Amino acid sequence: MTAEPITIRTATEADLPAVVRMLADDPLGAGREQYADPLPAAYRDAFAAMRAQGGNDLLVAVEDDAVVGCLQLTIIAGISRLGASRAQIEGVRVAATHRGLGIGEMLIRDAIERARHAGCVLVQLTTDNSRTDAQRFYERLGFEATHVGMKLRLGDS
Repeated sequence: MTAEPITIRTATEADLPAVVRMLADDPLGAGREQYADPLPAAYRDAFAAMRAQGGNDLLVAVEDDAVVGCLQLTIIAGISRLGASRAQIEGVRVAATHRGLGIGEMLIRDAIERARHAGCVLVQLTTDNSRTDAQRFYERLGFEATHVGMKLRLGDS
């Protein structure tokens, strides 16, 4: 583990630059994210919309006041499965300087517990086909590739 204890908390707007930097520091993210100073307003607008929605949280892993990991957890109410709620995990990232230290696992386990506490019956996520290391990581944590994920792009993002 790291020298300093890692804490996981709900992100604040002040955390957005660090989160966007991690999202952009990735072969896939580099082509779709725009880390800059100042941060593009679209990120702040999206964060405000998430906060207003409820059940849609950006979680950050913090070490010594520095954001070193993140994920988005969304609770989705549904009709199927007798009206069950499910949790969706998106945008899991760990800072390049902190990979391999168990921070990703801490984030995922925290998200699972939050989903359980919210009454969800399952947690779902997708990962790009090219991310074979990520697929092994999620399988090690108990996730199974039970469905085929499909997406339809509606814009440039």
